[in-house]
Amino acid sequence: MDKSIQLGHPSYVWRFGQDRRLNMIRAYLPLDGARVLDIGCGIGTYVEKFRALNAHAYGVDVDAERVTRGRREKDLDTLALSASEALPFASGIFDGVLLHEVIEHVNDDRETIRQAQRVAKHGGVVIVFAPNRLYPFETHGAYFGKRYVFGNIPFIGYLPDGLRNKFAPHVRAYRSRDLRALFDGLDGEIIAHTQVYPGYDKIAARRKELAGVFRNVTYALENTPLKSFGLSHFLVWKKK
Repeated sequence: MDKSIQLGHPSYVWRFGQDRRLNMIRAYLPLDGARVLDIGCGIGTYVEKFRALNAHAYGVDVDAERVTRGRREKDLDTLALSASEALPFASGIFDGVLLHEVIEHVNDDRETIRQAQRVAKHGGVVIVFAPNRLYPFETHGAYFGKRYVFGNIPFIGYLPDGLRNKFAPHVRAYRSRDLRALFDGLDGEIIAHTQVYPGYDKIAARRKELAGVFRNVTYALENTPLKSFGLSHFLVWKKK
């Protein structure tokens, strides 16, 4: 499987959608002086922003090319090559651990969460953004036979598990109960869990007014039961 398909196609351009998510993170993780880890950091986009907000920020990723690029182009010497299932850090040292649209790509999502909570301090938080199974589109593309089609493919998430996994074997998508189950048995509690709609940044680059309409309408839906159909889960777990 092509690496970019297996690991995703992250955007390296910081735009409105990333600012919105950063504000959500900051609501549960004050960054000034905090020690923060970004699992699946890519080239360090969030690590760089955390640093600009006076955090002691670290990042790990399994893609050596991305880590090298981040260290070289962004001068981020706290990026390291590591699998999420075996973090190279002592236990209980981070105020916050971020998994931003990465848990769906790891080999073992449950062990990844256990590692995240292990390195979090008592009272620290693990923050997860992850694909929502109820969103009408599969944003990671899909396989039709042996042919991979990149783009937003409708209704794949609504198929039974076996059939859905034939179209999208390269990525997970989570129902609420499935994501929450990853934290079962851990010494802490989920203090926030909702769904969020997209930033519509690509639409805004072409038609700013249309993107504004989409944002106004769907962000209002985040305060209704229709939030369940949002693009991503936003979950915050706090360690006791």
